[in-house]
Amino acid sequence: MTPSRADENPGELSRATAQRLSHYLRVVAHLSAGATVSSSQLADSVGVSDAQVRRDLAALGHLGQRGVGYDAAALAGVIRRTLGTDRGWKAVLVGVGNLARALLRYRGFRDQGFEIVGLFDAAADKIDHEVEGLRVYPMEALKEQLAVRKAELGVITVPGEAAQVVADALVKAGVKGLLSFAPGLLRVPPHVRVVTVDLAIQFEQLAFLVNHGSADGV
Repeated sequence: MTPSRADENPGELSRATAQRLSHYLRVVAHLSAGATVSSSQLADSVGVSDAQVRRDLAALGHLGQRGVGYDAAALAGVIRRTLGTDRGWKAVLVGVGNLARALLRYRGFRDQGFEIVGLFDAAADKIDHEVEGLRVYPMEALKEQLAVRKAELGVITVPGEAAQVVADALVKAGVKGLLSFAPGLLRVPPHVRVVTVDLAIQFEQLAFLVNHGSADGV
């Protein structure tokens, strides 16, 4: 994922640390009740050093016991509170194409507390159709529906040339954060956060690693 200028400093923790916390959460969330996990186990599972794990978790408070490790359930709770996923988040999606349909079919979002509650598109032939149980609304209904559905996040799955216009509409409607699958930098006010998923960039990074014969990240 590529951060935009609008989300470089989301808080005391860096974006890189937050991403690692998400990985740690995937590990501890599947452990049984009462289980403990060590920094070395987390490091092996995520692919970082023991020291990096300890630094990351030390930033969350006094967690774990030397020689014992971290209580998995308690650690999962702290990480969720830190990431803000200890509550549900509602999102609307703009651009009901093939990518959007694939995202709507992915059930993992709901498992992690994210729910897409509204669909919007500018194409007249898509309006009022139902996709994965959700009605597609025209862009003109965005602000009203956002308020009705109490959505705070927006997902952008439109072509790159339309992304900024859609972002502007979502910001005007009142979203607090945007997840964009459109290439390029979105310009938004400082109070709105943006995460961009540019699949072409991810392929370029993969090509770099394969081309240079390295398994190390950047």
